[in-house]
Amino acid sequence: VQLQAYGGGLVQAGSSLRLSCAVSGRTFSSYAMGWFRQVPGKGREFVAAINWSGGSTDYADSVKGRFTISRDNAKKLVYLQMSSLKPEDTAVYYCAADLNRGAARTTEGVYDYWGQGTQVTVSS
Repeated sequence: VQLQAYGGGLVQAGSSLRLSCAVSGRTFSSYAMGWFRQVPGKGREFVAAINWSGGSTDYADSVKGRFTISRDNAKKLVYLQMSSLKPEDTAVYYCAADLNRGAARTTEGVYDYWGQGTQVTVSS
């Protein structure tokens, strides 16, 4: 299983950005998916998660109302639509796949596969 996150970049505060994560290998609908982020010197932080059908999602309090996670099982893609970006959203964003496909889980350790990360930088 391989995950490829992309779509990061440098944007101004208040802007929007959409991250994508392409998954190859097993059937995409076998996984729940999550997004995490990390800044230098800190551990990975949960951002958002979605179960296999898209019927269950969860978000970190810091991004609720600004970020939306979604997925397209036919295209094997998961998205993170980020709006009203803040400088504190600056981080490397990682997508991850969870074989427990029924739940949208928030804990880093339960995820089975990880992508390489994409940098998001929000300037003030």
